[in-house]
Amino acid sequence: MDSALTTIGLPIALGIIMFGLGLSLTVKDFTRLLSMPWTIVLILGCQIILLPAFCFGLVLVFVRYLDLSPLLAVGMMLMAASPGGTTASLYSYLFRGNVALNISLTAINSLTAMVTLPLITGFSLGYFTEGGSIGLQTDKMVQVFAVILVPVAVGMFVRARMTSFAERMERPVKLGSVLVLVAVIVGALAAEWANLPGYIVSVGLMVLVFNLVSLTIGYWAPRLVGTGRGEAIASCMEIGLHNTTLSLTIAVTVLDSTEIAVPSAVYGVLMFLTAAVAGALLTRRRAREEAAEPAGTEG
Repeated sequence: MDSALTTIGLPIALGIIMFGLGLSLTVKDFTRLLSMPWTIVLILGCQIILLPAFCFGLVLVFVRYLDLSPLLAVGMMLMAASPGGTTASLYSYLFRGNVALNISLTAINSLTAMVTLPLITGFSLGYFTEGGSIGLQTDKMVQVFAVILVPVAVGMFVRARMTSFAERMERPVKLGSVLVLVAVIVGALAAEWANLPGYIVSVGLMVLVFNLVSLTIGYWAPRLVGTGRGEAIASCMEIGLHNTTLSLTIAVTVLDSTEIAVPSAVYGVLMFLTAAVAGALLTRRRAREEAAEPAGTEG
């Protein structure tokens, strides 16, 4: 994937978007999360334990029956172990999810990934190759926090000081977010157009299966225990949209392998499209459910 797009263009665009999201948030949005600690534990459990375990089983199937190369196997596990991406908050915002939950989950998961990502990737290197280990550079995690927290905090400060301005900006910010999202998708496709056929042949099916399972578990795991629709949509996006910029950077700079980066590159393009479809379907489902509910109820 084009380095300028992933390391400069996308973080800057997401920083602007996160500022816009901050304009729609208040401190109360985050304090309400204290009433749902088990929801947060459930979602993080799915993201940190359940999905990497599923990915490992999926990789074993492809290694045994489709002769998947060891480095591509490691690349899949690296991608599965990466934390939720900052674009999850944007998708959650566009499809009426709990954005505050997304921001909190991304921050917590980015912190835990400093431990879990090196462990899972190191295990994968030892299992699928001749061995090895990695150490996750803390400056990359600091960059994740900077893109997420700093612009959101600035946006929330502006909202607290200039509430009427923040409310007037809600519609333009949402429109601008959609335009930026479309530009990111088009840019990602254009940057990888020449390599996409080869990538899709090697890992396309495996990546698609993992992505669809991630989105499905992300939505239905919270819903099955009675979590509200907004939180379930936030979970769907948080689990389905990984920080592939981080996993790509680790693959290329820390592990010095473009082949290990291939699954993240494919997932990084695919997830924008599948998450948009999932969000549209969930929005339609939510509208039907709300229309069928008695007045004054909400779930």
